[in-house]
Amino acid sequence: MTTNGDDGHVISSRATSVGLMAILLWSMMTGLVRVVAESFGATLGSALIYTFGTVLLMIFRRPAPLRECPRKYLVFGGVLFVFYESAISLSIGLASTPESSVEVSLVNYLWPTMMVLLAAAFGPAVKSAKSAKSAKSALTSRARAIIRVLPGAIVATAGVVLAVGGNSGLDWGLAAGHIASNPLPYLLAFCGAAAWSVYAVFTPVLAKGYDGTSLFFPVVAVAIWIIHFMSGQGWPAVAPPWYGWIAVLGAAASIAGGYACWGHGILHGSMTTLAMASYATPVLSTAASAVLLGLSLTLPFWCGALLVAAGSILNWWISSRNRG
Repeated sequence: MTTNGDDGHVISSRATSVGLMAILLWSMMTGLVRVVAESFGATLGSALIYTFGTVLLMIFRRPAPLRECPRKYLVFGGVLFVFYESAISLSIGLASTPESSVEVSLVNYLWPTMMVLLAAAFGPAVKSAKSAKSAKSALTSRARAIIRVLPGAIVATAGVVLAVGGNSGLDWGLAAGHIASNPLPYLLAFCGAAAWSVYAVFTPVLAKGYDGTSLFFPVVAVAIWIIHFMSGQGWPAVAPPWYGWIAVLGAAASIAGGYACWGHGILHGSMTTLAMASYATPVLSTAASAVLLGLSLTLPFWCGALLVAAGSILNWWISSRNRG
């Protein structure tokens, strides 16, 4: 089924469903990446994952001819995509302690909130107000749109912190000390989250229907191989276990498949639906990691999951009222 958005963009419910599949695929990513990192090391494991992912994309989702790709999308979208992936890989590798790794992942998980706020501020309703009235009126419309989704965004983000923060919750004083002593991974994670939210909201217009995921993915693989060799790390001294290679293939399928589904969803589906559903990514990722790694899901996790659901439902209700 297809519908027309407020800006005339044709929205496909099937494409939206494909985009939602990305969230399910990404939920399996964290646990598998941990297994890969333990088997091969952080940078080598990431390089192998993206290399295998590139091969899978070339087999199952070959890119359209490069001449069909809009140049602005190729440059702007490609830079954002590669920067995000490289920044996240580096930030996790530079985290000095397990606690820092959790904190860095929480900073990365700010991207759903940023995406919701950007989608609200630059959505079809604001664009129509800008064309119909003055720039001042458009600015007022943006502010009102952000204020409408802000309560739901705050509730959902609090849920993410609670769900991912662990049994004892996030120690803000300890986190501040980690940031002061080693700020680079946190800065990289924050810039990466901002880059990904900008990519998701703005590149669909530039793309004009062209999905560059299969073009950008090999560049990410090359960038991470460069990072690996520059770090001075080689092949593990002990031969990696057989299940490490299975985890590499599983992580590659999860990440590459997720990006392929997400790219199709943001180009042809409902950005509003995908933005609100994206809050489920860290919660489902934590749950899948717990199952894969044999961990138990505690009360803080379930309370956080409820808050994420409540924040998303609140934003959906506000959006449906505005459309009505």
